[in-house]
Amino acid sequence: MSDQEISIPSLKELRTHHSAKWRGFPDDVLPLPVAEMDFPVAEPIRAVLAEMVANSDLGYLDSIPELGIGFKKFAAERWNWNVDEKQVRVATDVGVAVVEILRVFTKPGDSILISSPVYHNFYTWISETQLNLVDAPFERTGDETTNPWVINWDSLESAYSSGIKVHLLCSPHNPLGFIYSKQDLLRIVALAKKHNVLVISDEIHAPLTYPGETFVPMLSLGSDAESVSVCVTAASKGWNIAGLKCAIIVSQNEQMNSKLGNLAPAMHYRASLLGGFATAVAFADSGVWLDTVIAKLDHNRHLIKELLAEKLPTVRYHIPQNSYLAWLDLESLNLGENPMATLLEKGRVAFNSGHTFGKQCDQYVRLNFATSPEIISEAIDRIARSQ
Repeated sequence: MSDQEISIPSLKELRTHHSAKWRGFPDDVLPLPVAEMDFPVAEPIRAVLAEMVANSDLGYLDSIPELGIGFKKFAAERWNWNVDEKQVRVATDVGVAVVEILRVFTKPGDSILISSPVYHNFYTWISETQLNLVDAPFERTGDETTNPWVINWDSLESAYSSGIKVHLLCSPHNPLGFIYSKQDLLRIVALAKKHNVLVISDEIHAPLTYPGETFVPMLSLGSDAESVSVCVTAASKGWNIAGLKCAIIVSQNEQMNSKLGNLAPAMHYRASLLGGFATAVAFADSGVWLDTVIAKLDHNRHLIKELLAEKLPTVRYHIPQNSYLAWLDLESLNLGENPMATLLEKGRVAFNSGHTFGKQCDQYVRLNFATSPEIISEAIDRIARSQ
């Protein structure tokens, strides 16, 4: 199959997969919660993995300059960002990367800022490092013609003034699906510079940015951003290789690079050899596959809008600017305290519960639309049948 012609396997074949998405529920449940894609893996990634397996090349990860070089190439081509490839470090996954960075820059009891609703594992990482969570929630505007969630700058500035040590940023945003503007990021950089705060920018969804939208890497914003920011990212979301276990930590400033030298040396070796080389090939040589997938996701994000307008017109949904996660407000359907539980019981369809992203979002669910149009249509039908 060419990377320019990608077909999603049938539901029957997908149910033979071994990942959490397909083993987490009974066979009669349509599973759309876990953030992984149903698309076949890119040919350059398959080729390097097949060669390594065929040659029994399955040892421990060591030096891998290809990773920094590959990411540098991708960042330059996609975002006009000149990465210092020598400041690209390896970690097992983005969660491990964030936790290990926090262990270097904070101590238990320090305060860390997030803005809810946000990726639910942010809460897990904060709990693991015994930090005090400070939340500056996004505000809901109610205007679905633009991004219906906006930054509460008064709350954010108050949090910075309170003495936080770290701002954990989800950029692009999961689950809201929006991309921070350059102006917003510069405002955050200015706050971080003023209050001596580290910004950890989780940019894992950045490769999946739609045509017409502009993603701005935090570390592309100049010397002030470089002095206060660290980027954590991976190819796992963009190329669907999370199970290979490899992420990267990127800095762009010698002082920050020196500080990151205090990271546990074993972190590098806990990543996967296969993951490291698959990630390098993804960034360097798998752009055709990525663009093909983005085109399919672009169709799917609009398809959801059309299906909801036809079958569930009271459900609120704003078409995301990035990635494959739909954030659905189901309050009008009166599905109870936990809509996800009702949908699982009555509709045999699974999503992520909104309250896991923020306590104010108990009537939301997150739907993964990185699948076939037929499966998406069936999912909307199952929601409709659950009322």
